[in-house]
Amino acid sequence: MREALNLAAQGRGWVNPNPLVGAVIVKEGKIVGQGFHKQYGMPHAEANALDAAGDQARDADLYVNVEPCVNHPSKRTPPCTDRIVQSAIRRVFIAMRDPDGHVNGQGIAQLRAAGIEVHLGILESDALKLNEISQKYKTTGKPFVLLKMAMSADGKIATRTGHAKYISSPASLRFAHELRDRYAAILVGIGTVLADNPSLTTRLEYPGHDPVRVILDSRGQIPLDAHILQVQSAAKTILATTSAIDPAKANALKKCGVTLWELPTKEKSTPHSEFAMASQVDLHTLLENLGKSNLDSLLIEGGSTVAASFIDEKLIDKIMFVIAPALIGGQAAPSPIGGIGIEKIQEAHRLKNISFRTIGTDLIYEAYLNKD
Repeated sequence: MREALNLAAQGRGWVNPNPLVGAVIVKEGKIVGQGFHKQYGMPHAEANALDAAGDQARDADLYVNVEPCVNHPSKRTPPCTDRIVQSAIRRVFIAMRDPDGHVNGQGIAQLRAAGIEVHLGILESDALKLNEISQKYKTTGKPFVLLKMAMSADGKIATRTGHAKYISSPASLRFAHELRDRYAAILVGIGTVLADNPSLTTRLEYPGHDPVRVILDSRGQIPLDAHILQVQSAAKTILATTSAIDPAKANALKKCGVTLWELPTKEKSTPHSEFAMASQVDLHTLLENLGKSNLDSLLIEGGSTVAASFIDEKLIDKIMFVIAPALIGGQAAPSPIGGIGIEKIQEAHRLKNISFRTIGTDLIYEAYLNKD
């Protein structure tokens, strides 16, 4: 099962919104076939493993980290349960149920009905962690949201002058692009666009994919010559705006190939915010629209005010702080989470399931927002 999980991870960034799945076929103590889901719309892990095993699959054991799929109208590939039964597999070991309502438990039931012995729950916690994106998306219809921010050891994301390149190490910068490769969409606020003029593309030494770029810009302040509007990419750019945008500017942006989403507003009292306005895009509606657009995951890289807005609405699932061994100082230097902030410590947003690791010279602090 550990090998199945390792295989599954190779599909990161390519199978969305499907789960990451790996499969290993064992006969008489030896691996006779293995495979993983390589890309959305292509054969699933079980089919690839069975192809590799050939006739040796008869009376063998199949290890798969997610429950095999069944037939339903939205499927782009043949059901894996049918293929497993046809191959005369003897036993199937599954780490976790498929959270998709079209499958959840039905794949297991079909296999057992065909006389196949099924065991569930092997390395389940590892499997759930690997597929936390799919688990959230399949059960809620909304994308899994990761907030990633780089900061100094004294909690600053830029100097008092706003200079922020580059706080983290080259190894951490590479890791940031690996995250972009894995996530379906990336989001920043208009303040980040105006200050840093980012492209938000994925730049790796191997072929990766660019996430869909999402910009929060309720008044249409983005310059037409911004880098993010000029990049040559298969991924589209979405401007999440409101009725406050000037119609002429909206038309000009559309001519640049930008997809405009005119969304409801939500009043915000934060002064001098990154949005620089009395109201901002309703983030709940934004996430609903992203989910309906088949985007199962969102990486937030933009600004302390954007971070505060998502946290205040309890829309963050996971937080990742890249902490560099540097001291910036200065009362005017910005910290990762802006906004008005809380009044009492008892009101603090609590984190759970905390872990640490190092990349290059930096410390990676990873945790989940406690929404209870």
